[in-house]
Amino acid sequence: MRNFKIILQYEGTRYQGWQRQESTQNTIQGKLERLLSRIAGEPVEIQASGRTDAGVHAYGQTANFHMDTQLSAEALMEQINAYLPEDIGVISIEEVPERFHSRLNAKGKTYRYRVLNSAVPHVFDRRYVYAFPEKLDVEAMRRAACLLCGTHDYRAFTSAKRSRKSTVRTVDAIEIERIGDELRFTFSGNGFLFHMVRILMGTLLEVGTGKREAEEMTLLLENGKREDAGPLVPACGLALMEVRY
Repeated sequence: MRNFKIILQYEGTRYQGWQRQESTQNTIQGKLERLLSRIAGEPVEIQASGRTDAGVHAYGQTANFHMDTQLSAEALMEQINAYLPEDIGVISIEEVPERFHSRLNAKGKTYRYRVLNSAVPHVFDRRYVYAFPEKLDVEAMRRAACLLCGTHDYRAFTSAKRSRKSTVRTVDAIEIERIGDELRFTFSGNGFLFHMVRILMGTLLEVGTGKREAEEMTLLLENGKREDAGPLVPACGLALMEVRY
């Protein structure tokens, strides 16, 4: 049995997230597993570096699967892409050691969230940006972003119910860049909790509009109460850019 590592891209708009579900066949994992199983002639399971939510995009999602096949990696990639829908594509494939696991071996991830900071619609970008026309104080958001970086307990920034799993993560950087009418927020860290980036974004936008002070970030991290943090922003602006190993 050979182990293959793939890097794939997908536009998440019409999918119910990455993870297969009993209630729908419209998931990224589900579509890939059905296709790989047909190619292999037997059931194939695929594991990703993490589960992206419904509507979230990926430029560099990493996944791996085991398959008994005589096809070369290149031929397998060609066959996969020939049958995938146009909004999912494998951009690289390689055979890796048996014990490689895309989630367990991941060392870090980078996400990007795009905000259209204009009242003028950008029709062709509408699936990939969050339209937010209110005036934003970028410097205040940068001050808040600095306070949110480091190794902290981010339980205030997740929608997940309390569990025994640790909510401590390390956020290496949150960079904010303005390109014309668009603001791009880039989050890099060793891992992110359920809805974490989207709640961090909602909180930063509240800072940008003056609804809260940048210095409040320290207290939010200390108190760890979800109700004290900002709202969950829409999924359309979020994309997984890279997984590091």
